[in-house]
Amino acid sequence: QVQLVESGGGLVQAGGSLRLSCVASRTIASINAMGWYRQAPGKQRELVADILSGGNNRYGESVKGRFTISRDNAKNTMYLQMNSLKPDDTAVYYCYVRSAYLFWGQGTQVTVSS
Repeated sequence: QVQLVESGGGLVQAGGSLRLSCVASRTIASINAMGWYRQAPGKQRELVADILSGGNNRYGESVKGRFTISRDNAKNTMYLQMNSLKPDDTAVYYCYVRSAYLFWGQGTQVTVSS
């Protein structure tokens, strides 16, 4: 069983930055996609960013130009660099990896104060 562990969340003022990390407990073979979703209170979970197997990155409309997704295969780690944060970015952020199975992390809280 693979575990994904997120870290890097916290409280930040609007305009600030955070970098989230998602570490897998072991190497995952045949990854089709990996990325980040978020869920704010009372809202549906939404795509933040992901990396597809063809090498393309996708970003949610609300984070384009501010967030950057990346990965370090040697460390089994995925990152989400979040700049110019806004109060609307406040949510629990979840990482996922999809191979033959779908794995989710437990989530990390990001709170942006105005």
